[in-house]
Amino acid sequence: MRAALLIVDMQEMLVPLVWRGEELAARIAALARKARENGVPVIALRQIGAPGTDFDPESPGTRVSALLGLEPVDVVVDKTATDSFYRTGLAGLLVDRAVDTVVLTGLATDYCVDATARSAQSHGLDVVLVADGHAPSSDGDPTTGLTAEQVVARHNLLLSTAIHPGGRLRVLPSAEVEFTGP
Repeated sequence: MRAALLIVDMQEMLVPLVWRGEELAARIAALARKARENGVPVIALRQIGAPGTDFDPESPGTRVSALLGLEPVDVVVDKTATDSFYRTGLAGLLVDRAVDTVVLTGLATDYCVDATARSAQSHGLDVVLVADGHAPSSDGDPTTGLTAEQVVARHNLLLSTAIHPGGRLRVLPSAEVEFTGP
């Protein structure tokens, strides 16, 4: 297995809006340190949009959160869709590094994390979804009555049991994630 850690949309303006955002950032930062120690690439995805919008790429809020402690060796990839692979160089970046497994973390559980997990599988990659490494909005999903904790649990279950062509998906708590380098 040749892994990469993917960190989806952990941005300055979003971390305060999600369920246990600072706690999540600390957990992901620890995973990033562990990944680097094992020679595993760390790739952060950053949602951007048109100038003048909330996701204006020049807005300080769109920067990847400093709480993650990214280092110069880490890669940041801009994206414009919920699917981190859509019209980005992510797939090529992973191929260039001979990655066959992505360890997936970030925001938001029910949007970009879900879409990226499914797309990674469609790209033939195995996915390790970090069970406690992703979060939805702090109010969960009010339209369905699910709390944030329930949204996370539901997506961990749905993604781990979905039949999807391509790679397989496993859900592991952060404490059980092991990285292997080249």
